[in-house]
Amino acid sequence: MNPLLILLKKKVYTAIFLLLIVVTFGVLGFRMISNYSWIDALYMTVITITTVGFGEVVPLDNQSKIFTIFLILISIVVVGYAISIITEYILSKNNVDELKQKKMQKLIDSFKNHIIICGYGRNGKQAARKLAAHKRSFVVIERDKDVIERLKFDNVPYVIGNANEDEILLQAGVDRASCFISALPSDADNLFVVLSTRQMNKNINIISRASQESSYEKLKFAGANNVILPDKIGGDHMASLVVVPGLMEFLDNLSIVGKSDINIEEVAVEKLYNTKEIKTIKDLDLRRKTGCTVIGYKTDKGEYIVNPEANLKLVPNSKIIVLGRPEQIEGLNSQYNID
Repeated sequence: MNPLLILLKKKVYTAIFLLLIVVTFGVLGFRMISNYSWIDALYMTVITITTVGFGEVVPLDNQSKIFTIFLILISIVVVGYAISIITEYILSKNNVDELKQKKMQKLIDSFKNHIIICGYGRNGKQAARKLAAHKRSFVVIERDKDVIERLKFDNVPYVIGNANEDEILLQAGVDRASCFISALPSDADNLFVVLSTRQMNKNINIISRASQESSYEKLKFAGANNVILPDKIGGDHMASLVVVPGLMEFLDNLSIVGKSDINIEEVAVEKLYNTKEIKTIKDLDLRRKTGCTVIGYKTDKGEYIVNPEANLKLVPNSKIIVLGRPEQIEGLNSQYNID
C-alpha cells in the first residue's frame, strides 16, 4: 500500500478512537451530573456532539449547562479533526487508485506484439504464469471485481471490463497484440469474444478454451486458430499415464518455458542464417555447435514434420523445434541472439 495511505489510515484510527472517548465522556457526564438514563445520556451526547439543535430531555441545571458547554468545545475540535482526516483518506485513496490505473494503462499502451488473456480463472491464471516465466508481455481482461484484487496482488497488468465490448478490447491493445487467449468459462462468451477479436485484428493468433466438443468447429469458424478442450486433454493425459507411463513421465519433466530450465525451443530459420541462400539442417550443424537436436520442423504453410531428415531444406518463414538440456538451449539462444 502507498505510504501516504498507510499514514492516513493510522490517523483515521486515531480520529475514531478520539470520537469514542468523547462519546464515552459525554455519556458518563450526563449520567452522573444530570442523572439521565443511559439512553437519554447517549441521546444528549450525540445531539450535543453533532450540534443538530434538538431540545434537551429535561431542562439542564447550571452544572449540566457548564458540562454541556465543555463537551461542545471538545467535540468541535475532535469531530472537525475526524471529518477532515476521514475525508482526506477517502479522496487520497481514490486518487491513488486512479493514478495507479492511469499508470497501468500507460504501460499497456506501450505494449506491442503482446498477448491478451481474457479471463483470469484457472486456465487464464495458469497461462499468465507460463507467460510471465517466459518474460512475455501480456494483459488480462477481467470484469469480476473479486478477481481484480487477485490481479493486483499478483502484479499483473489488467483491464477492467467486459471483453464483449470493443472499447475494452482496444483498451487492452487488441489491434497491436500478436496473440489472444480466450479463457472464459462459457463457450458462448468465448465464441463472441473470438468473433469480435478476429474482426478487429485479422492477423492475430487466437487461442480459445472450449468446454464442449460441439463448440470446437464453431470457434474455429469464428476465427480461432487453436481450440483447447481442457477436459479432453486431462483425460488423454491420465490414460497415457496408464498406457505409456515412462514416456509421459519424461514429457512431464520437460520444461518449455522460462529462461534457465527450458528444454525445448521453437526457432524461426531467419534467426539461424541468411535465408537468401537456402540451407539444410545438416548445413546448420546445430548438434555439433550447440548440442541441441532438431526434433521437428514447421513448414512455411504451418505443417509439422516430426524428426525431419538432415537434408531437409529450411525455407523462409519456417521454424525448427530443437531439444536439449537447459544449458544447451541457453547456448543456442545466446549464439544466435534469440529473444
